[in-house]
Amino acid sequence: MLADELCRRLEGASYFQWLLTKFSTPEELFGAVSLRALENDEYRRVTTHKLPEAHIAFLDEVFKANSSILNSILTLMNERRFHNGREPMDVPLVTLFGASNELPEEDELQALYDRFLLRFVVGYIADEFRFLRMLQSRPAPVRTTLTLAEMRALQEAARSVNIPQHIYRALTDIRRELGRKQIVASDRRYHQSVGLLQAHAVLAGRDAVTEDDLFFLEHALWHDPNERQEVRAVIHQLLRGYEEEAKALLYQTQELRDYASRQWDNNDLRSRAVVEAHTKIRNILAKLTTILEQARTVGRSLTTVEAVKDEIETIQQRMLETL
Repeated sequence: MLADELCRRLEGASYFQWLLTKFSTPEELFGAVSLRALENDEYRRVTTHKLPEAHIAFLDEVFKANSSILNSILTLMNERRFHNGREPMDVPLVTLFGASNELPEEDELQALYDRFLLRFVVGYIADEFRFLRMLQSRPAPVRTTLTLAEMRALQEAARSVNIPQHIYRALTDIRRELGRKQIVASDRRYHQSVGLLQAHAVLAGRDAVTEDDLFFLEHALWHDPNERQEVRAVIHQLLRGYEEEAKALLYQTQELRDYASRQWDNNDLRSRAVVEAHTKIRNILAKLTTILEQARTVGRSLTTVEAVKDEIETIQQRMLETL
């Protein structure tokens, strides 16, 4: 329902939808063979209102596709071409949505599975509040739509989005760390992910890709649904692990503050404790400075680390005032 509703909101685009079964034939998707063409010794299909002429397509139970139509779907999705008659024809396909209640197990379907760059697992509504919203919902009186021309303009804008060098390095780091956990995505997926990052940046109103866009790759780099949490954790650790490290240093500083401010038997012991804590906090600030410099070099957000540094410096200053 989600895919169907989204597909129907692109004005001026030709939309094709079909439910596949193991008995589906090429005629259902690509059109019947032209009898007139056969008279001229040409095997050509009449593609009117069929998949080869669609801008937006939605194939339900897509992994039930049989081998007789599989290769044509692959070529259409990847190269945007359809072999019809003597010459291959370019197709206007913008995107193809697929839905399935099961993942493919046959090897011949793995290539088709890999063609779907974005993957979402949709379960039943867990939150009771949202469940009630669903029960009470009514169709919107007016649909939010996008014209085909507007979408083409957005695509052009996405292609011009700048990709800093550190984003490519981050993609390499993500690939390496996922590989260590035996989570492997094809080179095709990583290459197409670059365009995905550019599109995500455009929708966020930016003219350059940032590390915030990389978090969206959690929907593109898993193969089995059980890998989703691991992919999310790896990306978060690589991109925001330095913030967690900074927070850990803040926790250490707070422990040192509590140690220095405890009740001591005399002023001499208290002074020694404050000096010892101050020395250790100074070393902590040096580590934070290094973290900030590394984050700044690769263009990462400094807000959290700078806030942590300010809080630690405040703790340090208050401790010195007690001497």
